[in-house]
Order: sequence, then structure tokens, then C-alpha cells
Amino acid sequence: MKILVTGSNGQLGSEIRMLQPAYPSFKFLFTDVAELDITDEIAIDVLFSNFKPAVVINCAAYTAVDKAEEDEKIAFLINSEAVGNLARAASKHDALLVHISTDYVFDGQGFKPYHEEDPTNPVSRYAKSKHAGENQIHSYSNKALIIRTSWLYSEFGHNFIKTIMKYGKERGQLNVVFDQVGTPTYAHDLAKVILDILEKNPTLGGVEIFHYSNEGVTSWYDFAKAIIEFSGINCRINPIETKDYPLPAPRPFYSVFNKSKIKQRFQLEIPFWRDSLKVCIGRMKGNDE
Repeated sequence: MKILVTGSNGQLGSEIRMLQPAYPSFKFLFTDVAELDITDEIAIDVLFSNFKPAVVINCAAYTAVDKAEEDEKIAFLINSEAVGNLARAASKHDALLVHISTDYVFDGQGFKPYHEEDPTNPVSRYAKSKHAGENQIHSYSNKALIIRTSWLYSEFGHNFIKTIMKYGKERGQLNVVFDQVGTPTYAHDLAKVILDILEKNPTLGGVEIFHYSNEGVTSWYDFAKAIIEFSGINCRINPIETKDYPLPAPRPFYSVFNKSKIKQRFQLEIPFWRDSLKVCIGRMKGNDE
């Protein structure tokens, strides 16, 4: 099976690349913006015609949540219009599109875990751009998996755990919000789930949405405390309210997913978030040695 991966230098794309040897039946083509500009519909069509992928995993995204408030045009270009380009090309060439979306499509005002069919209500410009990308897939795809995830982190790229570890080493204390709750997701776990689904279900059809994160629920404060604990860094984490740490883009207060659909459909066992965090930080510390 030929698999095209876009945005392959990011967190998820890098994890898929690391897992490549474990899936010898797949032939991967890893691309980032230098190899494939997904905003260029003609370039996409040429690549599809030449490589003839059975699957395209779209890991490319504009993820600068606060910057999107002023760079709305670029956010929509990458997170929506480019997704439409991939959806049309995948449909034309009979390929399955696997697209990564976000918990931000919900307004975060709920109080029970979000199901896939729950009504969306994106608030920030970033959230609206990602929601628009989902709509592009519904408009142009005949077979696609939209996988919404939350609080993504890994050894690669820029993310919350790297920020906490960096500033934790530099400062004696850090202030972190405690009134936003959700679930961290280790990109390695998500990458493995995607590849396992493709390996065991080669003839997926239709357009479906699935929710995936690690198991459990936590706050950013508790997440930061665990990062400091597992890293062995001497730093005090202070709990603060969202109102005491204003940012340009509003954040969801509640971002917990109900994952029963993906677990039942594909017989998954999902790791607990603290266990996966411990694995990730262990790998990071091993790479530093």
C-alpha cells in the first residue's frame, strides 16, 4: 500500500516516519512544504498521478493558535482550502484521505465528553479554520477519516512539554492555568493507531469522524506538574485561572473526548496519559544523553 504523508516534519509526521520500519507492507512518501505545497492544487494532482497513493495522511496544519487571530487568511489557506485540494485529489485518484482535526471545533463549554456527532461551535479563528477544513472533506471526499485529537505532544517540534521543560530549568516557578481540562495525546500513540487502522482495514469507505486522545482527564496545571515530576526538574508550578493569563485566542475550558467509537470499531486499547507522557520524556532524556 502506497501512503503519502504531508506535513511530515511536524510532530505527527515525524512519529509516522519513526514507525515506518514496523510496517513493511507500506511504501511511504514523506513530504513537507519543500516537496509538496498543499495549497497548490496542480502540484498535488501531478504528485498523485506519479506516485498513485492509496492513502494520504494529512499532517500539515497551521497550528499557531494565537497568531491565527491576525493571520486568519494564512490559517484558512492551510487548514481549509489546502484540505479541499487534498480531498478533491484523493477523490479523483480513488485514495483514502486521513485528516487530523482538533478539539477546538467545540466551544469547550460542555461538561461531558464530546461525541463525534455533538454539535460543533468553533470560537477562535484557528478553530474556525480547522472546522472549515472538516467541511471541505464533507464536500469533496468520497472516503475519508477525520481524526480529532487534543493537546498533542511528542519528542519532535514545538509543544507544551518542551516549553515547560525549558522554562522549568530556567526559572524557579511557573504559573499554569488549572481551569482548562482535557486530555494530552502522545503523537507516537496517535501515529501507531492510524497505521494500525490502515493495516487492518485496507478498504475503508465513506467519510467518518473519530475522536482520539490518550485516556484520562487532566488540567494544564496537572499536566505541567507531571512533566516536572517525570523530568526530575526542580521547579514550582503555581495554579492560576485563565483570566489571569490572557491570550489573543480563547481556549476551550472543557476538551474531553468520548472515544468509544474508535475503540469499539477498531478494537483499540488506549494508553493512560501519564503512562505515555513518562515514555515520551524517557525518550527525550535518552536522546539528550
